[in-house]
Amino acid sequence: MDVKELADLLQSAVGEMHKVVERQNEEIKAHGVVLTESEANYTKVNATIDALKAQIDETEVKLQRRDLPGGNADPAPSTEDKARKDAFYKFIREGAQALDPTEKKALVEDTTGLYLVEPELDMEIVRTIPTITIMRNLCTVRTIGSESIKMRSMGEVSVGWGKLETGSDITESDQTPGAPTYQYVEDLYGLAKIGEDELADSMINLEAILADSFARALGEAEETAFVVGTGHSTQQPEGFTTNTTLIAATITTAASGAVTIEKFLDMLYGVAKKFRGNGVFLMNSTLELALRKLRAKDEAGTYEGPFLWQPSIQAGLPNTFLGKAIHTQDDILDLSGTTSVIAAFGDFRAGYRILDRSGMTIQRISELYSEAGLVGFKIHKRVGGSVMRASQTPVVLLTEAA
Repeated sequence: MDVKELADLLQSAVGEMHKVVERQNEEIKAHGVVLTESEANYTKVNATIDALKAQIDETEVKLQRRDLPGGNADPAPSTEDKARKDAFYKFIREGAQALDPTEKKALVEDTTGLYLVEPELDMEIVRTIPTITIMRNLCTVRTIGSESIKMRSMGEVSVGWGKLETGSDITESDQTPGAPTYQYVEDLYGLAKIGEDELADSMINLEAILADSFARALGEAEETAFVVGTGHSTQQPEGFTTNTTLIAATITTAASGAVTIEKFLDMLYGVAKKFRGNGVFLMNSTLELALRKLRAKDEAGTYEGPFLWQPSIQAGLPNTFLGKAIHTQDDILDLSGTTSVIAAFGDFRAGYRILDRSGMTIQRISELYSEAGLVGFKIHKRVGGSVMRASQTPVVLLTEAA
């Protein structure tokens, strides 16, 4: 089945969902509750929509891979790079004691004596993480070679019309630069265990196994920290839901366990105009599911107008709500009856920065798990994250009323 056929099925499923919601509204008017059959139908239709969207994504990815030109292959590695790679995977398979002096010299150590991850594996992990996370695709990402960067505050820019030659002066701003602040990278560790027999099998692709294993573990850990991390004082990145400036300006739902269109409109227009155009919604998957039922007001002032959630029929493009993209991130809490952040809207590229410290290191742990026939590998990645321009309102949070 091609993408167009899948897209047609998706549109039909969305139409069926709208009919089910309308039927539920009629049941509420007539009986005061939604009947069990309608609720089951709604759940079934939503599962169909999710499955069709996943099938569209998978089909388009396969088409993109098929159409990749064969002439764009990576250039052959240099002799030095090949020696480093061979030595690195010999170290992974057999340990440092199996390396001869030339092979040890080919590997690169950091100041603590740990081996740096071989560049191709390092790059593969870095390439893989954004495919399994959300935040890295939405935020500014910067690679640095130090433990922190200085963020010197800047006074407000003032402008004026005229020619300096005729005596026109630029009016000076009242604001002066503040004291510099710092953004830090934090230490993130990952541990993988591989069977000794599997390591000894020359047929397995160690690079693919390590890249996938470490990328998933590191990606999930840093993604959580970018959302709910408690900051440098606890040796974590700062999560955008914990930033005190954003929390102070949060919008609160009208009641516990309920979401309304008006509150999402408040979020949309609460973001500064210069950031609104690039704004996206970020929320838990189950909250997006609830938004599928929301409708605009009609001429009579009742919520029976058009549905505001729209599905994407193209791989790589998110669903939309109020005309803005929705991204789901399940570290954000769902409606739970407690005072917690349940959604955000804004320009995350302008409002959040991720720092990567170049050079991951790896340690081979051969004795600790030897009785179980396993070898451990501990990887060390340094990464940070923090909110930027919080006072300029690039992002607005939605908090559930208790």
